[in-house]
Amino acid sequence: MVLKSSTNKSILINSDTSSVGKICNLLLEELRGKNYAPEEVFAIHLALEEAMINAVKHGNKFDPAKKVDVNYTISDEKFEITVTDQGSGFSYKNLPDPRLEENLYKPCGRGVLLMRSYMDVVEFNETGNAVHMIKYKAKH
Repeated sequence: MVLKSSTNKSILINSDTSSVGKICNLLLEELRGKNYAPEEVFAIHLALEEAMINAVKHGNKFDPAKKVDVNYTISDEKFEITVTDQGSGFSYKNLPDPRLEENLYKPCGRGVLLMRSYMDVVEFNETGNAVHMIKYKAKH
């Protein structure tokens, strides 16, 4: 019998970009420790940074009284994370497609497109203040 090891953690971070950088670095090191391929770490890094920056900037509006809740699991099979802010949420169903010509210069929707491009699963809660993402580890 082979036991699969995983890391399950929950971290509250401040609503500032330096906190986002610190938690990103921590998670990326854990992924490397689980032998995730460099391209997987890169993909997760981009999606993770987008999700957390969106939570800090758009959700919590850089309010120092508000926190971002980061819950994640790193296993030998997948990286799974939920990022929840304390904001009022947004309507993720009505985001304009940033690839369409009329939206090319609009500042919204690019981060969500990036998350969906690099992760295997991207889901939002009904309120729109939490994103759940999964990246399955490739079989090497």
